[in-house]
Amino acid sequence: MPLLYTIGQLTVGNTLRWGWRPKVEGLEHVPASGGAVFAGNHLSVADELFLGAVVPRHIAFWAKSEYFDGTGLTGWVSRTVMEGMGAIRVERGGGRAALTAFDSAIPVLKAGDLVAVYPEGTRSPDGRLYRGRTGAARLAMQAGVGG
Repeated sequence: MPLLYTIGQLTVGNTLRWGWRPKVEGLEHVPASGGAVFAGNHLSVADELFLGAVVPRHIAFWAKSEYFDGTGLTGWVSRTVMEGMGAIRVERGGGRAALTAFDSAIPVLKAGDLVAVYPEGTRSPDGRLYRGRTGAARLAMQAGVGG
């Protein structure tokens, strides 16, 4: 597990669990080891924070490429946090560029890690659930892991 992710679970994760007391169902389905794909609804900017706080294993989240490309001190901090958390870079331009995240997630899954994806492709702008895409199932099948 990346060190920064561990620190985040101990600090931010504990704060979220104690302060918000999220009700979690289905943790018994999270495999103790081996790769798996989490396909969630992306209704809030806090989705990654709460999922990371309640799942006892490292989850590699997809993060838009802008978080890796910034300049100056802010760009350096953003890039360092994303890399330190084990995030997978996503080019959102569509076509082949977007598939690089898919290609980057497969070795992560085959190495036994968890990867979270949002089938809608982005965070909901208005809190409503939108139609998902089939990428999560295809990713699990191509990596040969559970979904």
